[in-house]
Amino acid sequence: MSLPEPPIAVLAELTHRCPLQCPYCSNPLELERAAGELDTEAWLRALEEIAELGALQIHFSGGEPTVRKDLETLVAAAAQAGLYGNLITSAVLLTEARVEALAEAGLDHVQISFQDTEAGNADRVGGYAGGHEKKLAAARWVRATGLPLTLNMVVHRQNLQHLPQMFELAIELDAHRIEIAHVQYYGWAYENRAALLPTRAQLEDSIAVIEAAGKTYPGLAIDYVVPDYYARRPKACMGGWGQRFFNITPTGRVLPCHAAETITGLSFDSLRDKSLREIWETSEAFQKFRGVDWMPEPCRSCERREVDWGGCRCQAFAITGDAAQTDPACELSPHHGVMAELAAEETAEAPPEFRYRRYANAPETAKLAQPPAAGREADADQPAS
Repeated sequence: MSLPEPPIAVLAELTHRCPLQCPYCSNPLELERAAGELDTEAWLRALEEIAELGALQIHFSGGEPTVRKDLETLVAAAAQAGLYGNLITSAVLLTEARVEALAEAGLDHVQISFQDTEAGNADRVGGYAGGHEKKLAAARWVRATGLPLTLNMVVHRQNLQHLPQMFELAIELDAHRIEIAHVQYYGWAYENRAALLPTRAQLEDSIAVIEAAGKTYPGLAIDYVVPDYYARRPKACMGGWGQRFFNITPTGRVLPCHAAETITGLSFDSLRDKSLREIWETSEAFQKFRGVDWMPEPCRSCERREVDWGGCRCQAFAITGDAAQTDPACELSPHHGVMAELAAEETAEAPPEFRYRRYANAPETAKLAQPPAAGREADADQPAS
C-alpha cells in the first residue's frame, strides 16, 4: 500500500456551540456537548501533529470558534508551527479588542459568514436578532488590523434575490474574496431542503449576475460552484475523499470531510487514541473511498475519475442509500434523474418554515443517540459562560 500525499488543509471544529441557528448548518444533527470537547492541551498536540504531517493550512471553525476562550492560544501555536491560520466565524461574538488580539497572536485570514445583505432577512435566517449589524462591525475591525477578509455568502432560495447586493457589500467592506456558496444538502440542510433549494430560474439568473460581477469587480476574487441538484458533473468534493483534507470534530474524531458522519456504517478514529499520521495514512474510513479502486461503473472507466474522484460520497449516500454509488450529481449516474425530480418537486411549492439548528429540533434518533448531560441543555445553542 502506497502512502497518501500529506493533506493540504485541516478543518478544526473547536466546538459545536453557536449563538446562531442557521437551518443549513454543516454540523451534524447530533451536536456535540461542551463537556466532551477537546481541551487546550489536546488541541495543541493536534496542531503539532498537523504541522509534522506536512499540512499547510489550519481552518478554525465550529460551531462558533470564538466561544472558545483559548482561541488566541491555539492561533499562536498554529503560527509558531508554520501553519497558515484562517478563522471561519459568524463574527457575532467578536469585539474589536478580540480581533486585535487574534491578529497579534498570528492569525493570517478571517472568513465571515453572512446570511443575506438585508438585515431583517439575515437575522431571520440565522435565528439571531441583531446579528447582521454585528457582522458588519466585525468585518470593519478585521480590515482595520490589515488582515485579509473573505465574505462567505451562503446562498439559497430565500436570499438569492439579493445576489447583486452581496458583491456590493464585499466591495464596501474591502473584502479580498467572496464565496458564493450554495447550500450543501447534508445534515441540517437536508432537513430544510424544501425551504432552501433554489429554482432553476433563480440559478440561471444567478449565473448571469456572477458573470457580470466578474467584469464589474476585477479586483475581487469570486468563488462559485453550481448547486449539485442542477449540476451535470460532480465536483471533486474536498479534492477527493482522503486526498487533500481532513476534519477534526470537537471531541476529536477525524473525518475525511465535515459531513462524513452522515454515512452510517462507517466508524472514525479519534486523535485521543491514535496519532493523526496513523489515521491519515491507514484509517479504514479514509481508505474506504480514497483513490479509484473502490469506484463502480461508470466512474471506473471515466476519463474524469482522477479529476472529480467520483464526486461526493455523502451525497451518494443521502440520495441512494449507498455511499459507494456514483454521485447522483453526475449525468452518467443512473440516479441522476432522481435529483432533477427532487429539485422540480421541492421548488414547485412555497418554501416551508425553517427547522432551525437547535438541539431540540434534531430528529428523535439523533437525540436518543446523544442524551444531554445534566445541566447542559443549552450547550449546543449557547456560548459557554
